[in-house]
Amino acid sequence: MIPAAPLSMQPRGWQQAWRESVRDPRELLRLVGLEAEADAVPAAALEAFALRVPRGFVARMRPGDPHDPLLRQVLPLADELRSVPGFGLDAVGDAAAKKARGVIHKYEGRALLVATGSCAINCRYCFRRHFPYAEETAAAGGWADAVAAIADDPGITEVILSGGDPLSLATRKLAELTDRLRDIPHVRRLRIHSRLPVVLPERVDDELLDWLRGLPWPVAVVVHANHAREFDASVDAAMAALRGTGASLLNQAVLLAGVNDSADALAELCERGFEAGVLPYYLHQLDRVAGTAHFEVDDARARALHAALVARLPGYLVPRLVRELPGDTSKRAL
Repeated sequence: MIPAAPLSMQPRGWQQAWRESVRDPRELLRLVGLEAEADAVPAAALEAFALRVPRGFVARMRPGDPHDPLLRQVLPLADELRSVPGFGLDAVGDAAAKKARGVIHKYEGRALLVATGSCAINCRYCFRRHFPYAEETAAAGGWADAVAAIADDPGITEVILSGGDPLSLATRKLAELTDRLRDIPHVRRLRIHSRLPVVLPERVDDELLDWLRGLPWPVAVVVHANHAREFDASVDAAMAALRGTGASLLNQAVLLAGVNDSADALAELCERGFEAGVLPYYLHQLDRVAGTAHFEVDDARARALHAALVARLPGYLVPRLVRELPGDTSKRAL
């Protein structure tokens, strides 16, 4: 395990690093030595779902490789424009599980807050790429609707911050929420789902760490990495700093064709994450959202890959293979 150590951040801060993200596919492809591929990027796919990727994440891509697994996660492709039966706008039933503005209540004891629609990176397989964030953001109005819904339901013991990405909000905005949640006696745990510590590790700054240390509940930070090369020294430092607050760190990944659909890639991801202090949690089958069908791995292959992990790795390094389906009372194990 990598020992906890002070996190050294770039002087410009995470907001500036975010503002400098790559948004033009031509620039992205130039940075990775694939200028000739630029004409193949369809304007319609870019208009439907914008490109955004931090430069630190781009730096981890393999130059000259059009099949690089990190590049594949963010580059718009013509495949996104295909209409495929079974792929819709709300694959996991978020709309039907709405409890209040920005509050989704699917599973017993847990309320998920869609804190914001912003992300530091736009993953092309995103299951909320069609979500109506303008109308459904829990942070709106000083979190009033979300806090009231949680306070009114004593069965809710865990609050989950999701999005978008909740860590794209300023720390003072997150503190505004947790200061209000402190007065709700039945809240016992806080969970934060975020890709930022992986794709924009500058976000793990002193202000965020101080906020986490001051929280009155056990905290789980669920990060999201799909490939071992998403981890580098800056991500290792961010994870060490998060662990230093007392938070438990877990990783959830999505099984993606052309990214991590091999036993070697998945095993390396689990082992590399653990070296950074992150335990594997879930390996999700793709949520069947319109524009993402080219990433799908069929269930038979998914089960075979998971079985290979079970045979190869100790149990604590094997994530649960799951699918989320509308109306289910929990993630469905495969």
